[in-house]
Amino acid sequence: MTKTTKITYTALFAALATVLMYFEFPIPFMPPFLKVDLSGAVVLIGAFIFGIGPAISMILIKDLLHLTQTVTGGSGELADFLMLSALVIVSVMVYRFHKTRKAAAIGCVLGTAAMTVIATLANYFLIIPFYINAMGWNLQAIFDLCATVNPSISGMSTYLLIGVVPFNIIKGLILTVITMLAYKKLSVFIKSKQISLHHTQNVN
Repeated sequence: MTKTTKITYTALFAALATVLMYFEFPIPFMPPFLKVDLSGAVVLIGAFIFGIGPAISMILIKDLLHLTQTVTGGSGELADFLMLSALVIVSVMVYRFHKTRKAAAIGCVLGTAAMTVIATLANYFLIIPFYINAMGWNLQAIFDLCATVNPSISGMSTYLLIGVVPFNIIKGLILTVITMLAYKKLSVFIKSKQISLHHTQNVN
């Protein structure tokens, strides 16, 4: 695959990820402001096909574009960049040892674990402080809001342990399932197009 082709596909995947980032849905019993979007699946599929560098570029592009309409002052976009980067890097590095479907699945599971750790740290040091310091929210008001969907959330520790952690594990599993279902077929399709294009160019 030529450098130009890879850049083109990176831009296409980033555009699709950007669109999907606006379609969010909550997970029952999880903090209401934590929502899943499927842009991460597009990036993860792109990471397996094109590599870590292009995938990081996809994340950066979509988060910068989303920054133009941010409601989190950039904290959400920064957290998203860090979390998805961790997911991509770990997943692809594991996959590179053994390029099999099983290795890809194991990589995604370990990547999900890495993403969950980053998400926990980002919420504690970045997102919650933003809402308190920049938005003027009361800390207890945040936990009270979470308690409306899960009464067990009453403070920072429970917010992180039974809110952020399970949310990101579920999110990672959703992205993993989509990636496992779509990656191979899409990879074969893209490679077949490259072979077809190369053959056409040689004939001409």
